[in-house]
Amino acid sequence: MNKEPQATRPKLRDYEPIIGISAIEELKILADKLSGKKVQNINSTYIGGGVAEILARMVPFLNELGVDTKWSVIKGDNEFFNITKKFHNALHGKKEEFTESEFEYFLEVNRRNSEELYFSGDVIFVHDPQPIALIQKRNEVGEKWIWRCHIDVSNPDEKVWNFIKDYVEKYDAAVFSAPNFAKMLKIGMFLIYPSIDPLSNKNKQLSEEQINAVLDKYGIDKKKPIILQVSRFDYLKDPVGVIKAFEMVRKTMPCQLILAGGTATDDPESDKVLTEVKEVAGKNPDIHILLLPPDRDIEINALQRAATVIVQKSIKEGFGLTVTEALWKGKPIVASAVGGILLQVKHKITGMLCHSIEGAAYAIRTLLTNPEHAQWLGKNGYDHVKQNFLITRHLKDYLLVFLSQYYKDELIYL
Repeated sequence: MNKEPQATRPKLRDYEPIIGISAIEELKILADKLSGKKVQNINSTYIGGGVAEILARMVPFLNELGVDTKWSVIKGDNEFFNITKKFHNALHGKKEEFTESEFEYFLEVNRRNSEELYFSGDVIFVHDPQPIALIQKRNEVGEKWIWRCHIDVSNPDEKVWNFIKDYVEKYDAAVFSAPNFAKMLKIGMFLIYPSIDPLSNKNKQLSEEQINAVLDKYGIDKKKPIILQVSRFDYLKDPVGVIKAFEMVRKTMPCQLILAGGTATDDPESDKVLTEVKEVAGKNPDIHILLLPPDRDIEINALQRAATVIVQKSIKEGFGLTVTEALWKGKPIVASAVGGILLQVKHKITGMLCHSIEGAAYAIRTLLTNPEHAQWLGKNGYDHVKQNFLITRHLKDYLLVFLSQYYKDELIYL
């Protein structure tokens, strides 16, 4: 897992200067009501992507609050993860072709995992479609089963959604990241925004020396404006479209582009996308393509803090934690008007939204030529994240969802 040493990991008391002592006390009160309950999170990877990143922070905090929390990961081979990647794309609305044998193999891998996994929770908290069929174990283990959907299923391929839905409705509740992501279900539904940890290596304050050291390491020109996109190499993040937008901007003003990110163990397309990105970039000295391993959070932080404009030109997006990170650092952002990005970027208030490559280029050029306006957007974005998208708020929401399964017939007054 990508995690900090236990000795350096922030404690909840370290967040008091950011959110206030009363918010910390509120978390302790909620956690006390779960005394004696165990929570088990299950997903498909320890490394890569926003789900793993959130769990790596969330699990230690829940344990610090006295809620016995564990994190387990299912096993799968390349065939399984190729199928679940197609699920991911289809649930986002992309047309994919499936055979009955693929659905059967998906269920077979889930069945094997259900036999091999050690289930130890009163609340079994399953994340995303990959392990969804583990619910067939519910009569044998756990008191409450909750499914957490981190992706945009507002316009899915109906065949895939209907297949998934049969399992979703066997859970006690489902959690979505945005109102428009939710589908009509026969079970309880909750809205919980994802979050960032402001004191993690990826988001904490850095010195100028630390930032400059990273720029020097990768040969980045400190004097030339930096356009940055941080994302895993995925077609849905449209890195090729970012390069095309950058080339339009570079025709009229000097600038450089950084595409920084990694791959995920449950995403077999990543290497193919990275190869295509490198081919499109060619030998342009102003395009820096950085494949960063999962332990380079401080480097990502430094790149974001050094950037002049940060871009997130996703075609589809569940939420977009890289957007949250950019806003937290007070950076002007240009982002596609899709998915959870719309909860974060309010056009011309906390950033600029775009609908095309040409629109992205126009917005980038606007921000580069109007630094005072760019700074104002960045300040608004920081305030928006502080109010809505920090991990302490996320912790509170999860505690309330867990509690709701035990206190359905009464209100909890704090």
